[in-house]
Amino acid sequence: MKHWNVGQNRHDIATRRQFLQIGSSGLLGLNLPGLLAGRQATAADVPVGRAKSVIVILLSGGLGQHDSFDMKPDAPDGIRGEFKPIHTNVPGIDICEHFTGLATRADKLAFVRSMAHPEGNHLVAVHRILTGHPSAPRGATDLDRVASRDDFPCYAAVVDSQRVRKNGVPNGVALPLRLVEGPLTWPGQDAGFLGPRHDPWQLRLDPNRPESRDDSLSLPDGLDVARLHVRRHLLGQTSQSLPGDTFADQQDAALALLGNDRVGRALDLTREDPRTADRYGHHLFGRSLLMARRLVQVGVPIVQATMGIVQTWDTHVGNFPRLKNDLIPPLDKAVSALLDDLNDQGMLDETLVVMLGEFGRTPRIHPLSPSDVPGRDHWPAVFTAMFAGGGVKGGQIIGKSDNQGAYPVTRTFGPPDLAATIYNALGVNPATELRDRLGRPLRLCTGDVMTPLYTASAI
Repeated sequence: MKHWNVGQNRHDIATRRQFLQIGSSGLLGLNLPGLLAGRQATAADVPVGRAKSVIVILLSGGLGQHDSFDMKPDAPDGIRGEFKPIHTNVPGIDICEHFTGLATRADKLAFVRSMAHPEGNHLVAVHRILTGHPSAPRGATDLDRVASRDDFPCYAAVVDSQRVRKNGVPNGVALPLRLVEGPLTWPGQDAGFLGPRHDPWQLRLDPNRPESRDDSLSLPDGLDVARLHVRRHLLGQTSQSLPGDTFADQQDAALALLGNDRVGRALDLTREDPRTADRYGHHLFGRSLLMARRLVQVGVPIVQATMGIVQTWDTHVGNFPRLKNDLIPPLDKAVSALLDDLNDQGMLDETLVVMLGEFGRTPRIHPLSPSDVPGRDHWPAVFTAMFAGGGVKGGQIIGKSDNQGAYPVTRTFGPPDLAATIYNALGVNPATELRDRLGRPLRLCTGDVMTPLYTASAI
């Protein structure tokens, strides 16, 4: 179900038209001559391969721009919301009063306030955010577009297809849980048409016991790494698998992972300094981002850390109490700790951190029913993404939304641009050609690297 309307009035219709006129080229990733010329002019200025790792923090369900990083305190009642802006440590940048930790670290952050795409449904929006591409239509409704091996591959899968795994270290990890809602498995979180051999490794953290270890990573009693290697050698002598056998490939990857003691230590959170663990927080958000730091520290190129389960941030009902009491405080604590931890260990400059939801929330606040506590609905027309590390110039705002936080009024950045930025940071050419299951050539990315992130030339 798509939610595009702020309200049924002429201003909203006109603004929607302005959005389509202003943002369509960047939003849809069209290869117009003017855009191609711009790409050529700026290509030499884009730092290639600056980051060793990328951490994508997904706010599943969608965080409202008005209630976080693009507040509209002068907007009418019913739009601006209950929260107040506070000053950050960068003059001219104000954010929500409940992000007290990030407010004191704004000099390390770049906020892109003109992200947008056309999808108001969770499944297809997540696919765009995690792949940079729209999902292929299947069935009568968007709800039919569940995960398929015809989907475009996620970032981690592409990186795995372009890099040899080193010493059992996976090229991509997703945590804390797979994005599944009842019978619906959300698309965009696996390797799609590249096949299961390139799926990111799914690390499970128990939401009720976030400090417990994924049991699938433990060797059975009586089996140590040395015996595991002996068994693998014997299996290799008797196996009849052929080159390219998907099951054999996955088995090799799993055995290599289990046999890598360095990765095993990284996965054991009890080895972490208790003072550092305390700074992240003893909750799912904190445990997830602490694990993400430990994974990139041992060489994992890309980690997707979802903050909660699917639709955790989908605040149709009770938007303000949920954000204030349950969601923003642990997120603010965990992300602040992650930034400090990476910086203290000399890793921030080589780790790109990206935080965003699959879309934003509606400017207008309303209850779903008269008895509901008011909330905000889906809104892909404009939202905010936060970037840090990996060469990003902090302390800046990029892009601008209108005075109601409804549509961009400057250059629009879409999922293709996000994908180009992530791939470029890891040294993967966004123009790389992939082949789908029918052998058709597909360009890896149709967007532009978001160069203002690196040049501090806010627009």
